[in-house]
Amino acid sequence: MKTGLAALLALALSLTGPLQAQEPAGAAIFKACQSCHSLDPGKAGMAGPHLAGLKGRVLGSAEGFDYSPAFRAAKAQGFAWDRERLLGYLADPDAIVPGGWMSPPAGLRAADRAAVVDYLFTQ
Repeated sequence: MKTGLAALLALALSLTGPLQAQEPAGAAIFKACQSCHSLDPGKAGMAGPHLAGLKGRVLGSAEGFDYSPAFRAAKAQGFAWDRERLLGYLADPDAIVPGGWMSPPAGLRAADRAAVVDYLFTQ
């Protein structure tokens, strides 16, 4: 019986190929954000600022992006992106930066927002 099971497992692996690392959930969810944001600080002309090095970065401080007056005010106050602030922003942008000009993708659950924050904070 054990030999038959081992043979069946070997056959299944040969048909499916090697096991590959699965994409983090946050990376998959972030794909919806890529129409406006990039993880490449050198990519210009997007609707939103680049999000590379976001953890701890002062709001409204990405070079080369024309921020709303609300983000310029947040920058002047020295507010920085931390986990709680970004989670709140993704849930309700106007509650964190009123007039900040962003609409998050519809239908993000709390777990989705947490996965995106975890992903962004590793980039």
